[in-house]
Amino acid sequence: MGALRRTVADDLLEVLVRAGVHRIYGLVGDSLNAFSDAVRRDGRVEWVHVHNEEAAAFAASAEAQLTGRLAVCAGSCGPGNTHLIQGVMDAHRSGAPVLALASHIASRQIGTGYFQETKPEALFAQTSHYCETVAHPNQVVRLARSAIQSAVLDRGAAVLVLPGDILADHSSGRPAGNVTIAAGSRQVPDEGAITELVERIGNAERIAIFGGIGCADARERVLRLAERLCAPIGHTLRGKEILQYDNPYDVGMTGLLGYGACYEALHAADLVLLLGTDFPYDDFLPEHNNIQIDLSPVRLGRRAPLAQGIVADIGAALDALLPRLPQRTDRTFLDEILHAHHRALRHSIDTYSTHIATHRPIHPEHLAALVDEFAAADAVFTVDTGMCCTWAARYLTPNGRRRLIGSFVHGSMANALPMAIGAQVSHPGRQVVSLSGDGGLAMLLGELLTVKTHRLPVKVVVFNNSSLGMVRLEMMVAGDPPFETDHDEVDYAAIAAAAGFYTRRVTEPGELRAAVRAVFEHDGPALLDVVTTPDALEVPSHLTVEEARGFALTLGKTVLSGGIGEVVEMARLNLRNIPRP
Repeated sequence: MGALRRTVADDLLEVLVRAGVHRIYGLVGDSLNAFSDAVRRDGRVEWVHVHNEEAAAFAASAEAQLTGRLAVCAGSCGPGNTHLIQGVMDAHRSGAPVLALASHIASRQIGTGYFQETKPEALFAQTSHYCETVAHPNQVVRLARSAIQSAVLDRGAAVLVLPGDILADHSSGRPAGNVTIAAGSRQVPDEGAITELVERIGNAERIAIFGGIGCADARERVLRLAERLCAPIGHTLRGKEILQYDNPYDVGMTGLLGYGACYEALHAADLVLLLGTDFPYDDFLPEHNNIQIDLSPVRLGRRAPLAQGIVADIGAALDALLPRLPQRTDRTFLDEILHAHHRALRHSIDTYSTHIATHRPIHPEHLAALVDEFAAADAVFTVDTGMCCTWAARYLTPNGRRRLIGSFVHGSMANALPMAIGAQVSHPGRQVVSLSGDGGLAMLLGELLTVKTHRLPVKVVVFNNSSLGMVRLEMMVAGDPPFETDHDEVDYAAIAAAAGFYTRRVTEPGELRAAVRAVFEHDGPALLDVVTTPDALEVPSHLTVEEARGFALTLGKTVLSGGIGEVVEMARLNLRNIPRP
């Protein structure tokens, strides 16, 4: 440090370094200046400058989800804090270990209505397991260690509120020791609960499995369970990258993004095993004979009625269960569901090959299929909330190496591009592809500058339909014509080119394959802007009678308002998916 005095900010940085932090995503600002200067002087930690603190938190969320390790974001007082909240909430709800450094106004001004004053502990209360204010210079090391422990072990966000004057205050001395992060132990199931579960399974003829992100460390055991029980396996979107690939029992997804025969499997079974999932759409879950295994007791039974709930790690529960289950030989139910699943996929392939691949304007499914074809075998995909999630769920092929992340629990728009930044910074040798809706890209458009500033080879694929597609679909299912969802066409390729990206803009389906290839092969930041039809409003694999009637009512209202051409196109693209009442 030479003649420079050591500050509290230096102490905080030392704690982060010893916790294994390599970078901090954020924007510098007045109340944060002492800390950013400590980062500058120290040189061991990279400061990843972004253009909005929200993006900083999304980027940290992505890094933490991909690595499983602590990631850090930072913002200055007042607006810097409020910008952080969106991404911090996403990290928290995704179970990503993220530490947010929320700087604050000078401690002597707190409570006076000072310029940019907020109450950070109240602001971040819902977004974190831990949120504390450093009120004295001697507290920073102890509270920083507590925050890190909470983020890593509780799997979520922790927030450290840091008044700027305290960060700049004199250090009491270099911190001693390292951050202590004890290894988490597996929650072992109660022996009586396993005995009851064995009995329930023995009394059931048709068993189905529905798995989520909680199966991440138990994939092979889930497949062995399916083999032992002759049971089909459905999965959530977060469970897709874990359970879909190389799985002879896979029957797809249920829910708003659903495809295949998962819904049929869950509702035709007389016993459903819900493994490591907090799937929120209860309308798609059966209402009886569900057994749920989850680490959190809070999640048990809050989505669907349970015959039995077990608090346990999925791997530990299956380790206890599998030795007690005899091998079943009757595959009747499994084969019926697998045949239904293959028929559904065959129908989708036939529809794609006969219409979608040549449709003009370009159909987003055609674009998604080509992205899947040309993307690297270990690509990281980040996906905007909305229709992009549908195309990712149905067309991206997991293989055990690819990763798929998005704001799948919090459901924020504009997450894909900043998540791609965090993914690329933390994984410089891998291909990172942002599947961006035009609505999401526009919301945090400045992060294109972040990509260019850091020369990140992110590939941004824009599904440019000049529409908020998922909102449009929600209105139609409710029986309402789309309102304020469709907007002026924007040339995002031109905007990105002005920012220094390699770009391609495509309006003709025959030009799409070459454009995808060129963008993916470019060595540097690249953006593919594809003008897609706003009428590709894919419908879930199952609709209620009320939803089908609402969709039909929308068509009727659109006819009365003079939109007959739009009705014909919507009917041609979508009504094949609506079940007969």
